[in-house]
Amino acid sequence: MSSLSAPAALPTPVVLPATKAVFWLVGTALFALAIYYFIGVDQGAYSVFGKDMHVHEFVHDARHFLGFPCH
Repeated sequence: MSSLSAPAALPTPVVLPATKAVFWLVGTALFALAIYYFIGVDQGAYSVFGKDMHVHEFVHDARHFLGFPCH
């Protein structure tokens, strides 16, 4: 009778994404959220710039083109 044993399973190393890729991913996500805020949310009344309507007027046509109601 031979004593054959099953091979031991080796743990697989965890591969993290490269730092540069994470930087671009986070940067792109923050940029997209900022664009979404300025086009879809900022309407002057609760703007991060106070009661200034310059951003709202600048993106007004883009807001309607993308389907965001504003008035």
